[in-house]
Amino acid sequence: MTKNREAWSPVSKTRRKKEMHALQRLGERLVKLPQSQLDMMNIADKQLYQAIMLAKKIKARGGLRRQMQRIGKLMRDVDIEPIKLALAQIDGQTLASAAHLHRLENARDILTTKGDRAIAEIIHRWPTAEPKKLREWIKQLNSAKKQGCQKQHIRNLFRYLSELESETNLDKTS
Repeated sequence: MTKNREAWSPVSKTRRKKEMHALQRLGERLVKLPQSQLDMMNIADKQLYQAIMLAKKIKARGGLRRQMQRIGKLMRDVDIEPIKLALAQIDGQTLASAAHLHRLENARDILTTKGDRAIAEIIHRWPTAEPKKLREWIKQLNSAKKQGCQKQHIRNLFRYLSELESETNLDKTS
C-alpha cells in the first residue's frame, strides 16, 4: 500500500527540531532581556512568563539548559508573533539609541580634536548651542589635558551635547 506523498506531507523530524531550537533561541533572548523590557512585552501566557522569570534566577548550567528547553516547549503552544514584533521593536530602539550615542560621540570627538574650528559645525547641528560655552568647554579640556585629568571634562562635554540633542528633539516634536 503506497501513499501519495504529495497529498500527505508530514513535517520532517529535522524540520520540527529546527523549529523547536528556534523557539528555544527566542526564549533565550527573552531571558536575557532586562526586566523593564520584559514587562513592556506583556507576555500573555502566565506559565511562559513564570518560566522566563525562573530562568533569570537559575545559575547552574544544567538547570538553566533544562529550563530553556522547558521555555521552548511552552512557546510551542503560544502565539509567538507578538513576541517577535516586540523584540523587533526593542532591537529598533537599541539601534536608534546606539546611533544617537555615535552622533554625540562624533560631535564630542570633533570638538576635542578641532577645537574652536569645530564650533561652527556644532552650532549648525544644534542651533541652541552657545558658542561662548563651547569655547569654555574646549579651554577647560585643553588645560585638563596638560594636567592629565581630562576624563571628567570629556564627560561633561558629552553631557552638554546630549542636553543640546534633547532640546533639539523636543523642539522637533512640538
